[in-house]
Amino acid sequence: MCRFADVEIVSGLEIAIHGDIASIGTSSNFQIVKLNFQFQHKELIILFAGIGLFILLFAWILFWKNKVKQRMGDKKLVDLLSNTYSSKLFTSKFVVVSVAFAIGVIAAMNPRQAGASGDGTRKGIDIAIALDVSKSMLATDLPPNRLEKAKQFITKLMNEMPDDRIALVLFAGKAYLQMPLSTDHGAAQLYVSSASPAAVPQQGTVISEALKMSAGVFNKADKRFKSVILISDGEDHDESATSTAKALAKNGVMVNAVGLGSPEGTTIIDPSTGLEKKDESGNTVISKLNEDGLKSIANATNGVYVRLQDSDQAVALIRAQLSQIEKKAFNDVSMMDFKNYFIWFAAAMFVLLLIENFIPENLPAGKAGKRSIA
Repeated sequence: MCRFADVEIVSGLEIAIHGDIASIGTSSNFQIVKLNFQFQHKELIILFAGIGLFILLFAWILFWKNKVKQRMGDKKLVDLLSNTYSSKLFTSKFVVVSVAFAIGVIAAMNPRQAGASGDGTRKGIDIAIALDVSKSMLATDLPPNRLEKAKQFITKLMNEMPDDRIALVLFAGKAYLQMPLSTDHGAAQLYVSSASPAAVPQQGTVISEALKMSAGVFNKADKRFKSVILISDGEDHDESATSTAKALAKNGVMVNAVGLGSPEGTTIIDPSTGLEKKDESGNTVISKLNEDGLKSIANATNGVYVRLQDSDQAVALIRAQLSQIEKKAFNDVSMMDFKNYFIWFAAAMFVLLLIENFIPENLPAGKAGKRSIA
């Protein structure tokens, strides 16, 4: 029996390959052994197409040599003058170079095997953090300002969930995926620390687009194990945000909202001028926390709304809500100790190229003479 995708061959010797894990053994006498063998850079397999280009180039060179030979004159005379040339040696050089190239591609893909230091498995959930970086987040009713308070909250939250995968979306007038799902929380914290209104020049608060962008990082096949944490003051948000949240809920996404600021609001200091921000009419802009909008979004997905005042308390409330989401096991290569084999393939490629350099295209004079007499 042979089944592709998850390859399974059964005939005395059983070979089962599922993703990157290979198991080999016999059906009767031997125990199945997990090899945990994989390629680090699978996307480089496309380079094997270069062998096809080599073959076309080789065929063209043979055609060109034959045409030149025909143009030179009498065939017997040309054969006599070129009797030291060996087409077999020329073909051998091509074969050696092609094999060296193929081995070089394998080396670039880095074949590797997981070591025994750990199975690289974590059990957690997937979380997309959607952070509002609009200029209203610079309001100081939550000292030092709303954005800095949000960054402190995110850092504490990530420290409390080391086994969860994190994605980061920044939004204002548009939404941008800053970091895809990853267990590299150190990288996530770097992105969070550098977040500012300058990251999204177009101003506004398009929460619906941020929710769609956040949902896009999840595996659509999973109807659970995932949550969006929306962090915003909710000001001037688009009316379609709640309907977008309801659509996400149908796909198993829970949206938990964290509100920043105060319902009374405060002025916004423009960092470029150091003055209070004013509208087109010259009136001082007052930025207020829109709790009703954020609550509506959270309620639509059976999530929770938390007003951020004390970071530790807010983290505890969000963690309690996330704990209700069933967790799944997933592989984290950062936890695994790999044995890399690329150096052996690179060495084999170097040896073959060295051998090709010493393969001549012409026969020794003595053998060439014998061939011409024949």
